[in-house]
Amino acid sequence: MRTRTLLALAGTVAALSLAAVPASADDVPVLTTGSAGGAAVAVGDVVTAPLATGTKATLYSSATGTSGVSCTSSQFTAGVTDNPAAPGTASESVTGHTFDASTCSTNVIGVTGVTSITVDNLPYTSTVASDGTVSVTAGSAGAIQTTVKLKTLLGSITCVYQASALSGTADNADSSINFASQQFTKVSGSSLCFANGYFTAKYAPVTDGTASVFVN
Repeated sequence: MRTRTLLALAGTVAALSLAAVPASADDVPVLTTGSAGGAAVAVGDVVTAPLATGTKATLYSSATGTSGVSCTSSQFTAGVTDNPAAPGTASESVTGHTFDASTCSTNVIGVTGVTSITVDNLPYTSTVASDGTVSVTAGSAGAIQTTVKLKTLLGSITCVYQASALSGTADNADSSINFASQQFTKVSGSSLCFANGYFTAKYAPVTDGTASVFVN
């Protein structure tokens, strides 16, 4: 009887020991640094990315046109709020998205320059899935919104655009996130403000500190 009791106790201890080890202890998280399958990006870390070298962020009046506003300097900042095991979906809070108006130009008829481009109602909620799909949705402050102030021969005008959501693609080849022709709709502004704005930009590299971020 004593032998059976000791064996049963040993089995219970072994089972409890195994249960104490998280099932995901050896799993690779969705976001890692250095390489695919590298070190986990910690919840609370801040990731940033500038425009990819040699590219522009554009807001054009149509998905296939070239009339609108373009900038050569832009950056986003986001805090990681969840980074589960892959395959899965990581979550981020987009706390900053800026455009340097001094690098922006426009070819809209009647418009002579760009005063500022401001991303409103931050933070936004963003998710990054293991398949590379990036989604951005509005936060508690309001809709995804961008305010564009333009110079004209008759003075300054303000154009306000909103989007319900944005979709992009992450690529491990260069640690980039690419947005292509994401539609915004004008909610206020003069007739010189185009009715729809289609946003295109490639941000790279996405980094956590100095280390590139990869999606698994």
